[in-house]
Amino acid sequence: MNAIYARQSLDKKDSLSIEGQIELCAVSAQPEYIIYQDRGFSGKNTQRPAFQQLMQDVVAGKIQKIFVYRLDRFSRSIADFGQVWKQLEAHDVQFESVTEKFDTSSPMGRAMLNIIMVFAQLERETTAERVRDNYYHRFQLGAWPGGPAPFGFRLGKLTDPEGRRVSTLLQEETQSKIVCQIFQRYVQPEQSLGSVARWLTDQGIPGIKRKAWDNVAVSRILHNPLYVRANEDVFWHYAAKGIQSVHPVEAFQGSWACNLIGKRDRSCGKYTAPGEQRLALANHVGIVPSDLWLACQRKLAQNQQISRLSVGKHSWLSGLLKCGKCGYSVKINLRDNKFYLACAGRSNLKVCDARISIDLRELEQVVEQEICKLLEQCPPEPLSDPDSKMLTEQIAVIDEKIDRLVQAVAAGTSLTAQYLEREISRLDGEKQKLLAEQARASTNTQISRIEFHKLNFEEKKIVARNLIHAVQLRDDQVKILWKF
Repeated sequence: MNAIYARQSLDKKDSLSIEGQIELCAVSAQPEYIIYQDRGFSGKNTQRPAFQQLMQDVVAGKIQKIFVYRLDRFSRSIADFGQVWKQLEAHDVQFESVTEKFDTSSPMGRAMLNIIMVFAQLERETTAERVRDNYYHRFQLGAWPGGPAPFGFRLGKLTDPEGRRVSTLLQEETQSKIVCQIFQRYVQPEQSLGSVARWLTDQGIPGIKRKAWDNVAVSRILHNPLYVRANEDVFWHYAAKGIQSVHPVEAFQGSWACNLIGKRDRSCGKYTAPGEQRLALANHVGIVPSDLWLACQRKLAQNQQISRLSVGKHSWLSGLLKCGKCGYSVKINLRDNKFYLACAGRSNLKVCDARISIDLRELEQVVEQEICKLLEQCPPEPLSDPDSKMLTEQIAVIDEKIDRLVQAVAAGTSLTAQYLEREISRLDGEKQKLLAEQARASTNTQISRIEFHKLNFEEKKIVARNLIHAVQLRDDQVKILWKF
């Protein structure tokens, strides 16, 4: 049986529809054929439902020849197509592109296939490079680089005298008042990320991507420099982190906001080093005073330095338990001398209806058994204290910040130098506290092999956090997600 494969990621005026692709392929695929179509899927990878079904049918021996409108409808990656082509050859399946006029049943057709794939890959990478260069160019000009507007803003157009759009900028909308309230509330000593999130939810204010607010959503707003009226203090706040600015310190006059890019490498889903990030002034006015924004940054930094290992007194699994339905944390509640597990998305945020009917102690036994099985396969290793290592890393970060600021004092104005001296003094105070805490911390304990069942409560907590990413719970089901 012949097969026709058609794909279209977006409906565009200048691209042939799926129906049109099928009609052209059907002329060559007669008399009998099966249609596989993926609507709304990119060709940069093979994670497409109809494509996967087609390959399953190829392996099952149901397909003799595959017809496509163009090669890029089938695959845009040389590596992916190379793997697919091996499968097609292994099962004697031929391949034909009806508009590019090649057929893999002939040597010339196979040669043309390889040539076209090379140029298709080159075109895709060149396009991606142009998009990336354009993104950074807009960023350096202060325009909004692209994507949806942040919470509190809407997208606007900056035009020249002749009415032509010059660039995209962010404009305030009604939600900007909520942003200011978030900063004003969080800076209060008794407030936390969680309390601000609960207040927003209780006020009936819709979340950014969810109905309810959570700590992550609030934290992202508080960290975002697109809201601050950036002055010299904001410039040096980022300079102390090792982040370079596109604009000089003199340009930070306390009116315009600023933007930070390069914080996260989306290709691998990881955060990048500060030295690879860039700061630039934006072309819209900030809505949060710099002193309020910086006060929130200092409070956020203090939160990051607080060790979470001491949290959770009822179980060494505290902090690892997640709801298998909504992904929010699972709380351990003690009532009438009995432990109950409850999804925070259900009890706190009212966005989940999951019930967890698992006994805490039985859960610990199950997880402990799995950890013991894993450790039995491991060679003897030293058990280190994450607290001590974390303190050492924090001290090193502060030393690096102080070193950068000391170097900057010589080049700054007298006003800048005064600010830097205050900042260096504050950082040194934090360092002395960390040094005192480090002195009290216990040293690493070397052991020949970890026997998990013999460890105390805190030691089990340390080992569990080094091995387990999360323990998902749903109804009476348990799923352990390991870190490797």
